[in-house]
Amino acid sequence: MSKKHRAPQTLEALIQHLQSTYAEMPTQFQISARYLIDHPGDIPIASMRTIAAQAGVQPATLVRLAQALGYSGWSGLKDVFVQSLRQMPSAYTEQAKAVVRSRNPLAMFSQATQAQARNVANLPELNAEAIPVAVDLLVKAKRVYVAGFRASHAPAFTFYYLYRLFRPSVAMLRSEAGTLEMELRALQAGDVVVLTAFAPYSHEIVRVYEAAIESGCKVIALCDSKVAPIALESECNLIFGTDVPSFFPSSAAAIALVEGLIEQILARTGKKALSGLQSAENQLHQTGAYWK
Repeated sequence: MSKKHRAPQTLEALIQHLQSTYAEMPTQFQISARYLIDHPGDIPIASMRTIAAQAGVQPATLVRLAQALGYSGWSGLKDVFVQSLRQMPSAYTEQAKAVVRSRNPLAMFSQATQAQARNVANLPELNAEAIPVAVDLLVKAKRVYVAGFRASHAPAFTFYYLYRLFRPSVAMLRSEAGTLEMELRALQAGDVVVLTAFAPYSHEIVRVYEAAIESGCKVIALCDSKVAPIALESECNLIFGTDVPSFFPSSAAAIALVEGLIEQILARTGKKALSGLQSAENQLHQTGAYWK
């Protein structure tokens, strides 16, 4: 942090710089940087004193961090977040208005499926190096937990469902009836926690991420960006795209990524996985789970 450098001009560049220099920062800078990364939406709209109070540092710390990053002061750092906010996609409702106003729904459908296909096609290039790392972590893990909330629940549950077909010990963190905090007490050092999330990120997934890191777990983050709030201290990041010309982010690539990851785990696990899968299939048929 002591070397002079050009201040990052985009939010992604800023967060990447914070991540890469995080380990060598003074403790108070680390606390401040963590807040900036985890709460980017607060920075443009809250005062410096409010942000400092919420982060648990002195306002002067934020000023010194900004200067260490190459800005003249806090306002320069804040401007990066302000510009990013202006460039953020409009809310669901605003995007939905464009869908409703469209005079050619079939053309929109075609554009959406083409965008989904591109997102899926980009998966190998985005994750070529990370997939083997994730597979190795999962195969060697004594216990695996899975979490995903709101719109991110579908790909997370798909991972949980498919993995349980040949590894029955996989557990899902659900937060039903407000029991998430109780479920998080089971996390132990050495466990692998698979988190799925894409923007806008839920409070629940960030809480699970924080609890996993605090407990000494190894986190595998399936997310839409390397600077997602669950990616800062994760052991491995698997990235998928969500952009489509519609009012909601697409989870098609996330599902494809999950299915591809499960296939790789199965191949790596070998005969043990085949035995578990055969046992699960036999039980499902014997209990009448499938329609005849």
